[in-house]
Amino acid sequence: MKCAGIIPARYASTRFPGKPLAIINGVSMIRRVYEQCLKSTSLNIVVVATDDERIAEHVRSFNGKVIMTSANHRSGTDRCNEALTHLSSLFPEQQYDVVVNIQGDEPFIDPVQIDAVTACFNDEHVDIATLARTVDTVEELFNPNAVKVVRGLQNQALYFSRSTIPFIRGAEQTEWLDKGIFLKHLGLYAYRAPVLKAIAQLAPGKLEMLESLEQLRWLENGYRISVELTDKEGVSIDTPDDLAKLTNSTW
Repeated sequence: MKCAGIIPARYASTRFPGKPLAIINGVSMIRRVYEQCLKSTSLNIVVVATDDERIAEHVRSFNGKVIMTSANHRSGTDRCNEALTHLSSLFPEQQYDVVVNIQGDEPFIDPVQIDAVTACFNDEHVDIATLARTVDTVEELFNPNAVKVVRGLQNQALYFSRSTIPFIRGAEQTEWLDKGIFLKHLGLYAYRAPVLKAIAQLAPGKLEMLESLEQLRWLENGYRISVELTDKEGVSIDTPDDLAKLTNSTW
């Protein structure tokens, strides 16, 4: 099984323009992500997919692989799909079975987590894989920005929501963590290559539009999403303030 790690990277972020080129203790964010991915034991190639020549030139400067993609993509999933198409053209002798979509704003991503999602594809029934961790605070449990997921007996996702799921009937909300297990979804995805091509063609779903969660489109269309548990969560840099908090980092 050959796996490609693709890092979508846009320059024109609304909340943090130029974010991939932001410097963390002397090293750019995109380079940190790229070098963490190189530590994965399951990835056969790592490539940055961008629509901006400034990012592309920077990646080339540290001998990283980069692919130029359209500026019109709605999501990182769509950008990964175009990058996979280019990879197939550039390296026709290297056809990739699995694509890992790696967030370009998680400079401390753990390569073990990348290996965990790729391992899910040892099960031939898995179409897509992702990660979740146990919720451990009431504040996070009821925070709509912390997406929750419930999964079945075979670790397949049953539903994702910004609401707190499952609902515990007859208990005060302060008691919920003691009575149930709740999972926070983490935004690392991997897809079988044919599945990535297929889901990139899907129209937005009704559930997706209600919750503003792309993964619900895949569930609505019958794709099986395997959810692997992890006890770690990376640091996501969404704004300049998030970056400022890393000033004293040892990285």
